[in-house]
Amino acid sequence: MRGKNLLIGATALLLSFTAVAQDKADFTPSGEANGKVFFNYHYDMSEGTEQESSFEIKRAYFGYDYNIAKGWKASITLDVGKNDGGSDYTAFLKKAQLEWQASSAVKVSLGMIGTVQFSEQEKFWGYRYIMKSFNDEYGFGASADLGIKANFKLSDAFSANAFIINGEGYKKVQDDDGKQRVGASLIYENKGLIAKVYGDVNSAKVAVAGGTEKDVTVTALATFVGYEFSDKFKLAAEYNQLINGAKYSSASDNHDLEGMSFYSTYTIDNKWEVFGRYDYLTSNTLAGETEKWNLSSNGSAITTGVQYAPVKGVKMALNYQGFMKKDSSSEDNSMVYVNLEFKF
Repeated sequence: MRGKNLLIGATALLLSFTAVAQDKADFTPSGEANGKVFFNYHYDMSEGTEQESSFEIKRAYFGYDYNIAKGWKASITLDVGKNDGGSDYTAFLKKAQLEWQASSAVKVSLGMIGTVQFSEQEKFWGYRYIMKSFNDEYGFGASADLGIKANFKLSDAFSANAFIINGEGYKKVQDDDGKQRVGASLIYENKGLIAKVYGDVNSAKVAVAGGTEKDVTVTALATFVGYEFSDKFKLAAEYNQLINGAKYSSASDNHDLEGMSFYSTYTIDNKWEVFGRYDYLTSNTLAGETEKWNLSSNGSAITTGVQYAPVKGVKMALNYQGFMKKDSSSEDNSMVYVNLEFKF
């Protein structure tokens, strides 16, 4: 009996080693370079404009993805764009993440990671090379940051994620407070419908009267619903709030922003699409004031145009972009764009 048990144990151990060896044999490490460029020509029809037209490269992304082992992937991406200091082409580290597929239901990413505040919205909008999604465009959040996140597959229809990040975005380091942004989202997808709720919080010290400081909690909230009625037409709407923040990385007591965005696409064929979008941004009025604190930037934006995709990896669009300001003393913006994206 003892010999039989030893034989069974040895056989089981041999089979486990064989399975591991086979698993390793089935996997071959591999990598792939990638790149993406956003180019445009625009003509400014706004009254009183000084620069009527210009060619621009707004963004250039260069990256590399490497599959280290089964379930393990490393990615790095450089974002070449305008620096606040004045340089038009400064390279920033946009992504430097290690991704671990812990199971079929759990994936963990750490390092300089892509955030989740508007990832589904941006994908559904589909025209990032023309205009950022609402949260990104108006400073409600950053597209990447230092930290860790976990994605969870809850069922066929529901997924969720949770994260801890520095909160300053990928162009800045951690602030002096050393306090992180914490948040989560829940997503539902089924038969053309996608719905999402998102929230995050981050506290920071701000100066108040008397030369003292107080802790202020910045909160970002987002809701999003999109529906693909058919292969031809899709429609989406989102509502967003930023509480106690002039920007996601700039705490400001009682300074709130909120806004809505609606967008749709009609696909004519595999090369032609027609699209449209409407944004509305507003802010609150501070105690003792008569005008909204963000009046100079409040207003409505309209983007509409037609896209042509001649070959895989190339997209171009003729479109109109207008911004109608709430401040009656400021001139509205009115511009015509020819945008181009090419990637590999």
